Amino acid sequence: MPTPEDHVYKVVELVGSSEASIEDAVQTAIGRAGETLRNVRWFEVVETRGHVENGQVAHYQVRLKVGFTLDS
Repeated sequence: MPTPEDHVYKVVELVGSSEASIEDAVQTAIGRAGETLRNVRWFEVVETRGHVENGQVAHYQVRLKVGFTLDS
């Protein structure tokens, strides 16, 4: 069984979006990644953006780096 020191990670970049919150945008991206990627281990938010309509925040968007371990 590999130890944490033996892990090799592949990193992909994702963009998640939500009308509700930044946290929901992150959850959306990670949830979707989990449907198609195995062994997702970590994420890093590298950019946060939003869309404003009529003086109100209408949409949140986050750009993430997501790391997952490669299969043995």
